[in-house]
Amino acid sequence: MNAKLKLENQLCFPLYAAAKEITRRYRPLLDPFGLTYTQYIAMMALWERHRLTITELGSMLMLDSGTLTPMLKKMERDGLILRHRSDDDERKVMITLTPKGKALHDEMGIVPEQMGACVKLDSGEAEQLYGLLYKLINALK
Repeated sequence: MNAKLKLENQLCFPLYAAAKEITRRYRPLLDPFGLTYTQYIAMMALWERHRLTITELGSMLMLDSGTLTPMLKKMERDGLILRHRSDDDERKVMITLTPKGKALHDEMGIVPEQMGACVKLDSGEAEQLYGLLYKLINALK
């Protein structure tokens, strides 16, 4: 058998399995807030920047508009965000947080700590992995 085709020799498989497991571990932490993992990272981007266009948010999260639009519609229905046309350029749709979306920031402060306890990497290992993953992401762009 060709060694290149063995699952154990594929970098893609542990990346896939780890991402899937991390997302699975987030679920019970995010469910009480009514958020999916993708909605959670969108909220983090909005807590940081307060106001983003759909294009900016998509770029930050590495997601296309086909994924973002239904997610943002649901977040708007849930009262977390508002979507509106830019005053400067009507082609741009702006996303802002509602008071409910802003308040969620303080409530969710415990989530990163809870996830950190699941991961079991020391700070040096976490930094190294973070750097390697972004090196890989940038090389693939």
